[in-house]
Amino acid sequence: MAATRASYDAVAGAYAEAMSDELRRKPLDRALLTAFAEQVREVGHGLRDHARVWDIGCGPGHVTAFLAGLGLYAAGVDLSDAMVAQASKRHPDLEFSTGSMTALPAPDASWDGLVSFYSLIHMIDDADLRTALAEYRRVLAGGGLLLLAVHDGQEVRHSAEWFGAEVDVSFRFFDPAWLSTELERAGFAVESLTRRQPYPDAEVATPRAYFLARASGN
Repeated sequence: MAATRASYDAVAGAYAEAMSDELRRKPLDRALLTAFAEQVREVGHGLRDHARVWDIGCGPGHVTAFLAGLGLYAAGVDLSDAMVAQASKRHPDLEFSTGSMTALPAPDASWDGLVSFYSLIHMIDDADLRTALAEYRRVLAGGGLLLLAVHDGQEVRHSAEWFGAEVDVSFRFFDPAWLSTELERAGFAVESLTRRQPYPDAEVATPRAYFLARASGN
């Protein structure tokens, strides 16, 4: 965890410059986020003026801002202080905070929806992954929605250099069938699984998998 945090702190500025407009080149991602927003509005059952969604592993905040643009109350959390600073600078009207996926800084059942785009990829150990999924379930209201994106596969890659900086960061790929089982074990029902090939010249050339999962309970 410490190495991952330090790595993102080291690349925060360059990463933000490179990634902040990535959704413009990813039509399926935009469509999935829009469908997620439409469904998550129903979770609060009229108890709140706006559905509350949390972007976990928010990076420079571009996904958070996209969700806010769809009329949701959207906030972001990230492990890296430097990345949170980038998000706050780029989107000063939104709320960003520092926190870990394995101990999320939020009360139980406090969010209607969670988005986790390429955040679990740093959970190399199964035990850490399960802790993170348990935290996702804890902070979601019953019936709340999780939109999760990962690299599709069965490998771990390590980088010692990234965006021109020395880093120590690993990236885990997930078998969708295995991850579906882990989501169910954590208290989610997987409602859809979408897989795609990479967009040329828009991202790292890896297959992608997206899960829409609903938290158990009312």
